[in-house]
Amino acid sequence: MRKNCKKIYSGIGGQAVLEGIMMKNKSEYAVAVRKPDGEIVVKKDTYTMLQEKYKILSIPFVRGIFSMVDSLILGTKTLEYSASFIDDVESESESKIDKWLNDHLNEKTMGIVMGITTVISVFVALFVFAAVPAGIGSLIKKIFSIKGNFLIAFVEGITRIFIFIVYIKLISRMDEIKRTFEYHGSEHKCINCIENGWDLNVENVMKASKEHKRCGTSFLVYVMMISIFLFMFINPPTLKLKFLSRVILIPVVAGISYEVLRLMGRFDNKLVDIISRPGMWMQGLTTHEPDEKEVEVAIKAVEAVFDWKKFKRENFGVT
Repeated sequence: MRKNCKKIYSGIGGQAVLEGIMMKNKSEYAVAVRKPDGEIVVKKDTYTMLQEKYKILSIPFVRGIFSMVDSLILGTKTLEYSASFIDDVESESESKIDKWLNDHLNEKTMGIVMGITTVISVFVALFVFAAVPAGIGSLIKKIFSIKGNFLIAFVEGITRIFIFIVYIKLISRMDEIKRTFEYHGSEHKCINCIENGWDLNVENVMKASKEHKRCGTSFLVYVMMISIFLFMFINPPTLKLKFLSRVILIPVVAGISYEVLRLMGRFDNKLVDIISRPGMWMQGLTTHEPDEKEVEVAIKAVEAVFDWKKFKRENFGVT
């Protein structure tokens, strides 16, 4: 691979879904899912990002916020599609709570319940990743009578990272999550295979790295790291104001982190390698080595939206 130069950038990205992969290239995306009977189904569609609809949203440090919104919208949509293939299988072992909900609530009411659940989940996430670290930082500051902001911001950041690692470790014990992390690995392997100039086949994909610098996991790591430096300069007098400031500044941190992620994915040199290393390390938790069947699914998703042979000819001068 070239050194100290611009990286060969394919422009494709995606995410793992239940028993499959979603891959996106410009406005086109494809979801490939392996059904319980072993068949691979591929659904191709289009999704226009907000910053493409409204050019003002493509401004640097603003586009990252709306890119995150787009990822949540498309990610939820494709997850629901992939889940539809396992609903029938799981219905036989349906829990009593699920059965009661399905028997007593209509589709509209279920939508309201799901909306409330989502809102509650957001508040829980804000509490865990914003309120808890802020509270711990304030407590340490009070106990040890610390005057400076640097140490407190560092403690907050380390607490967030610790909570994130514990959370990933806990959910990775679930079989469904383990397989999703394997599909996550197959997504990265396919992109790395293409950007290395290799033919996209199972053998080559299996040899490629399961870590990639443009991964969403790296984005979260940048968010946590950048928040440490940003919050060094913001020291509200009360815990309530500190928590509020952390929440309000989430878009600012996300916007900066997105720009860093873009740069890391487009260049290949020693400085980029150093800055990318924490995110790549964290990907060790969220990506697992896939098997060949999972790679087959990922390849199907890629080929539905991306002409890798043309990309290879244009960027590597070979057929």
